[in-house]
Amino acid sequence: MSRHGHRESPAEARAPEPTFAEQARTLVHLGRTGTLGTLSRRHPGHPFVSVMPYAPDERGRPLLLISRLAMHTQNLEADPRASVLIAQPGVGEDPLALARLTLMGRAGRLGPEERAAARETYLARHPNAVHWVEFEDFAFWRLDLADVYFVGGFGAMGWVEVRDYEAARPDPLADAAAGIIEHMNRDHGDALIAYARVLGGVEADVAEMVAVDRLGFKLRARSGDGLHGCRIAFVREVITGAQCRAVLIEMLADCRKRTTRT
Repeated sequence: MSRHGHRESPAEARAPEPTFAEQARTLVHLGRTGTLGTLSRRHPGHPFVSVMPYAPDERGRPLLLISRLAMHTQNLEADPRASVLIAQPGVGEDPLALARLTLMGRAGRLGPEERAAARETYLARHPNAVHWVEFEDFAFWRLDLADVYFVGGFGAMGWVEVRDYEAARPDPLADAAAGIIEHMNRDHGDALIAYARVLGGVEADVAEMVAVDRLGFKLRARSGDGLHGCRIAFVREVITGAQCRAVLIEMLADCRKRTTRT
C-alpha cells in the first residue's frame, strides 16, 4: 500500500505497537514546547496561535506559565476554550511522517493551593523560567482536556478518549529512545538491513531506525527508488536500554542464523 511514497511491509501491519493513548502520552512527555491555539478577543471567532512552552502534570495535562500581558492570556480570560498542538521533532524529516497530537479543552488559572506543585513540575522541565516565575504578572494555567486527537504518521490517526489518555503512561524507553536510535543508525547499519530483510520482509539496500518503544521498533528502508516503512516486534517486551540492547543482539543473531540456513 502506498501513502505519499511510503509503502508498508507485510510485517508492519502485524507487529504490536503501544496504543494511541500511550503514544500520545509519550509524545507529551518528551516535548517541551507546543503551539497554543486560542480564540481571538480582538477578532471574535478567529483562531490565534502562539508558541507555548509547557510541562505535563501527572495526568498529562499541559501546565502553562503565562503573563496576563500576553495576547493569548487575554484571549483565554475572555474565552477559555483552547488547543495545544505538540509535534515530534525531526530535523530534515517529512513533517507529515512524524507524530503529533492536538489536546483540546478549557484553560483555567490555577489557584494558590495548586501553585507550589505546578511550580515544581514546570521548573523541572523549564529551569530558566525561575527568572520570571515570581513576576506578579505571571500565573500558572492548566488545560483541562475535553478531547485528544493523535496522528502517528501516514495512515495512523484517531481520537483518543480523555480517560484513556490520562490513564496511560509514557513508554518506559521514552527517555532512552533517542540515544538508542542514534547509536543504531551510526554504528549498526548492517544490523538494521538484516532486520529489515529477514524480519520485515523488505529487500532493503539501506535501513534507518526511526522509532523504538517497549514493544518494537520502526525502520525506514530504501530499496532502489522505493521507500518502505517497516515495524519489527521485539521477541519480548523491554523496559530499559540494557534490555533493549540485549534483545537487539539476540534478534540479530537469529537473523544471521536464518540467512545462513538459506
